[in-house]
Amino acid sequence: MHDTPFRVPIDNRYFEDYITGSVHEFGPIMVEEKGIVAFAKSFDPQLLHTDSDAAKDTVFGGLIASGWHTAALMMRLFVDHYLSHVASLGSPGVDELR
Repeated sequence: MHDTPFRVPIDNRYFEDYITGSVHEFGPIMVEEKGIVAFAKSFDPQLLHTDSDAAKDTVFGGLIASGWHTAALMMRLFVDHYLSHVASLGSPGVDELR
């Protein structure tokens, strides 16, 4: 896979500017324990996401971010780097999420 650059900047991007099959890398996003725990306490309060001591006794051996947190982080990168600011009309939905 390779990164396919856009022909136009995000502030002027419309549907026809998105090429089927293109692959885009958005770069890193910082995730810290405090953020992992805060998200989990609000939206996915399982011990493996909220309690670092209890998480040591799980199959993961320590605290992990919720999958929903990971999806939310992806949404952040998507909005910052991919989603058109001029043509977005809201979410059309998600057909697959893994």
